[in-house]
Amino acid sequence: MSGKVVHFELPADNLTRVEAFYGKVFGWTMRAVPGMEYTLVGTTPTGEDGVPTEPGAINGGLVRRQSPVHAPVVVIHVGDIDAALRLVEAHGGQVVRGKFQVGTVGLAAYFRDPEGNTIGLWQEGVS
Repeated sequence: MSGKVVHFELPADNLTRVEAFYGKVFGWTMRAVPGMEYTLVGTTPTGEDGVPTEPGAINGGLVRRQSPVHAPVVVIHVGDIDAALRLVEAHGGQVVRGKFQVGTVGLAAYFRDPEGNTIGLWQEGVS
């Protein structure tokens, strides 16, 4: 599964407003994450494990606009986030937010590619 786009993030200045917009326009479901300025977005049905049941479909999140997320971001699954960050830097990318824990579900990080795009990384599990 490594290397696949598994999530997206859309930044917003007003989470309530953007939740209402995407809910009404596309029928997306919203679930606020307690203790964070983050809303999980359901664009497609999922199984009990939270994984989309439709092949190729992804869900995402809405986040308060702040560094490093100022524009839409795709999130790529990796098996080893530390190794992926080393490869990013070795090939001309720049880490803009190093590895951090997301609750008990996994690890995340952000990097900027050589063209200036901010991209997210995701590793399932706890480190």
